Amino acid sequence: MGVFTGVYTAIITPFADDEAVNFSQLSKLVERQIGFGNNIFCNGTNGEFYATTFSEKIDITRQCVEAVSGRAKVIAHIGCASTRESILLGKEIQRLGVDAVSAITPYFIPCTQSEIERHYATLADALEVPLFLYTIPARTGNTLEKATVRKLSEHPNIVGIKDSTGTQESLDGYLELRQECNIEVMTGPDSLILHGFQNGASGCVSGLANVLGQEVNDIWRNFSQGNVEQASAAQDKVTAMRQSLYSLGFPPDMVKEAMYAINTENGLSRSPKGQLRDLSETVRDLLKS
Repeated sequence: MGVFTGVYTAIITPFADDEAVNFSQLSKLVERQIGFGNNIFCNGTNGEFYATTFSEKIDITRQCVEAVSGRAKVIAHIGCASTRESILLGKEIQRLGVDAVSAITPYFIPCTQSEIERHYATLADALEVPLFLYTIPARTGNTLEKATVRKLSEHPNIVGIKDSTGTQESLDGYLELRQECNIEVMTGPDSLILHGFQNGASGCVSGLANVLGQEVNDIWRNFSQGNVEQASAAQDKVTAMRQSLYSLGFPPDMVKEAMYAINTENGLSRSPKGQLRDLSETVRDLLKS
């Protein structure tokens, strides 16, 4: 096991009716996750990083660090389309006391593997805080190949990779790489959390932990205690919710819908998304099942 173990909840960013960040509610959500025994991953896909400003990302991270108050670890996502902006954001974020940062591959711009390697090496050189690579090719259009990760793992400031490719094959590839070099693997897909732990993943970054924080933690807790049957039962609950909820639409929006159904103070997604209140009854029925 590595340094960054267990569950990291990809915490949502709650918005008020005017779409301003609801910082007081964010603190409550962080407190809720700590109650489940989970760590915090902020400004990620479920945190709608693509819809928040540079300064909001800093303020969101600050609020999470202050709310955690040393009781759990905080990883903040800093990935931007350009290397320069990622560095600028990372330098601001690292001052706030986060335990690590994470950055998706550059997006919108098609990149070669050598360009991606140079991007991450330059970013890692510029920062003092540990850096996680983050691959989510369905959203970025760029893939982190195993050979590239192997080279980047030699950098002393690159500590791991978050795999949100979405397939067991991809996750297994990075887990095999973990045996060859010094790099931690964080599982992204909620359906593969237990599989990841059973095959060497240090932790998971879970969007559904916003909704099923206890159940996701039960996977980790039971696995770490050797209770495989109980861990598998918890995984089944999480997988069933994932299949049902994500079948309704864009996953981050559906997590937000579920959180809105739990408490309207959590708000919906920022425009142009976030107009899905007609799904609330459907989502409430899922939460009751």
